[in-house]
Order: sequence, then C-alpha cells, then structure tokens
Amino acid sequence: MDFKKLSKLFLHTLYLSAFTFGGGYVILSLMDTTFVKKLGWINKEEMLDMTAIAQSSPGAVAINASISVGYKIFGFIGALVATLGTVIPPLIIISVISYFYDAFISNRYIALVLKGMQAGVGALIINVVIDMTKEVIVGKGFLIYGIFIISFILNVFLHVNIIYIILGLIVFGIIYSLYGGNHAS
Repeated sequence: MDFKKLSKLFLHTLYLSAFTFGGGYVILSLMDTTFVKKLGWINKEEMLDMTAIAQSSPGAVAINASISVGYKIFGFIGALVATLGTVIPPLIIISVISYFYDAFISNRYIALVLKGMQAGVGALIINVVIDMTKEVIVGKGFLIYGIFIISFILNVFLHVNIIYIILGLIVFGIIYSLYGGNHAS
C-alpha cells in the first residue's frame, strides 16, 4: 500500500474540509479541482458519478463524496481515511463554537463575516452547477438535452417534486437501456 499517497489523500481531504465554507456543494467543486485536475487520481466522469451518488445518498454531501473518492482511490481504507480527513475539521470547529457559543452569537463582526461569506458561497455553488451542467449535456445527443429541459421545466415551473423526477428518470433509464438499442453514455 502506498502510504505516501494515502497520507496525501488524508491531508487533501483535511485541508478541503478545514478551509471550505458553504457546505458540501462547495467542497464538490474543490474536490473536482484537487482530485481530477490537480492530482489526476480520478477522471471527470467518475467525479460526476460520485457527485450524483453523494447528493442522492442520505447524509452530508461532503462526507458522502469523500467516501466515494477515497474508495475509488484506495478501497475501504481510502474511504475511511478520506472520511476522517473530512470529519475532523468540522468536529473541532463545532466543538470550539459550541464552547464559545454566546460570544459568537452576539459578536457583530462574526455576523458580518458570515454574511459576506454567504455571497461567496452562492457564487461557488453557481459555478458548480454550471460546471456540472456543461459536463453532463455538452456534446451529448438530443435525448440528453430533452431530458435536461423537461426535468428543468417539471421542477422549476410545474413544481414537481424532485424525487418524482428522479424516480421517473430511473424508470426511463432502465427502459432505455433494455430496449433503446443504444446504451446511454
């Protein structure tokens, strides 16, 4: 086992978790930058699949993504190491905040910092959405464009619950895979 690479996995997930504000969707973008673009340990398609799994699985998106990335790179031990790297920083931060909760909650400057961070987090989430959308639909057939547009309309304009859309797409994907003649890419 490559302990140097394993420790690198731990340190990268620890770093991402410690310095990422805004939740799991923000960390997904940084995981893509780190593990796909910078280190080349996984490819973009694998990261998209892991993102979909992390978002649809119960629990925190960042932890689910770390489990997937770690498992892909090193199997069970990688999943464990990546999860520890992801969990340790928020555990420490939440422990400190809970200890000093009264001081944090009434501090005007901390409130202003958090307000400013919300705008940055919003921009990062929009960036993640744009990147994922490009990867999923650009260069694909008309079927993918149609599914994207119909799903968007159903959710945004007709307010169909996303669970029903996902279930419908699962059924469609199974039927298409079995009888469509072409396997979806």
